[in-house]
Amino acid sequence: MRPRMRRTIVVIHVIASVALVGEVWGLVVLNTAATLANDPALTHSAYRMMSPLVFAGGIPLSLIALTSGITLGLTSHWGVFRHYWVAGKLVLLLAVVGVGMFLFDPEGMAAATSGGRSVAEARQWGQVAALGAQIVMLMTATTLSVFKPRRRIRLTGSGDLE
Repeated sequence: MRPRMRRTIVVIHVIASVALVGEVWGLVVLNTAATLANDPALTHSAYRMMSPLVFAGGIPLSLIALTSGITLGLTSHWGVFRHYWVAGKLVLLLAVVGVGMFLFDPEGMAAATSGGRSVAEARQWGQVAALGAQIVMLMTATTLSVFKPRRRIRLTGSGDLE
């Protein structure tokens, strides 16, 4: 890949990744506010605001970060499965997506709070925990990007996995 194109993809990858951290942080703030609020209308509104953030931010940013990251891995000496830190970043991003798909349910929380009903506190804190896990995974991926541990993935008796 030409250097100019590579730098462009790196910029896209970094912007998408940083924006994804910001989007998840916004969800953490909204979810925590909804969990701590004593006002059912505020709680309901906070949960309703989360879906547009997820669909306008989280999903496209995750896909951009995933696509650009795999492209960079496939076209560089780092590879996708040559170094633990690159493979780790891939696994972490897939885990962030999985948590978002299977554990985070802002629409369900909004429906549960409609009409002034309150949601069980345990369920609310479970949503905060899911988002907290996403933040930790994204921060870990960022740390791996900066420190780039040099340890390579090796298959028993066959050298490097390409």
